[in-house]
Amino acid sequence: MHIQDTPSEPTDDYVPERREFYRIEDRIGLKIHKLQPSTGVSEASFDDDHLENLEAEFRRLDQDIKSQLASLADQDRLLTGLVKSLNSKLDTLARIMAFQQNPLQPEDWQEVTLSEGGLSFCASPQAWKAGDRLTLHMTLPPELSRPRAVAQVLDVQVDGTGRTRVHTGFVRIHDRDRQQIARHVMRYQIRQRQKE
Repeated sequence: MHIQDTPSEPTDDYVPERREFYRIEDRIGLKIHKLQPSTGVSEASFDDDHLENLEAEFRRLDQDIKSQLASLADQDRLLTGLVKSLNSKLDTLARIMAFQQNPLQPEDWQEVTLSEGGLSFCASPQAWKAGDRLTLHMTLPPELSRPRAVAQVLDVQVDGTGRTRVHTGFVRIHDRDRQQIARHVMRYQIRQRQKE
């Protein structure tokens, strides 16, 4: 798996780069842990649970189904439609089960500004400062994809209401996690257009 590293220091060259990504305002599940300055980033930094291998197997099977559907579509359109419907039904059932288990507490869901380059969120004053490195575990509804990344705090601002807004940029992220965020942003845009 390829991990994309981006500049670890918020330089003048890096900040404009954040503007290249389309951002959305969304409510997502978010768990944040601060990395100590002396701590190197590794898979252990994310404190993964036992579901990681099952999720990887699920992604592999999903790709297998998609590739086989492409060849089946040339032979039998009716059967292809049925298999797609069954696959969607299973995906919906998985999301229902995930919500019923509700691994995230109500306080873990929050309003964020999200893009492929980073995210911003509200925090209590003095919680974070520029330069802090964080591990981010995101849960993106309604698909419930769970990308994760290491981010660096670029800026901390206090708004007129006294709330603190923390702006981060991803400094280490797997390609698959960035792709999950990109798909989520695209689907969000489509849903917003359909509401108009």
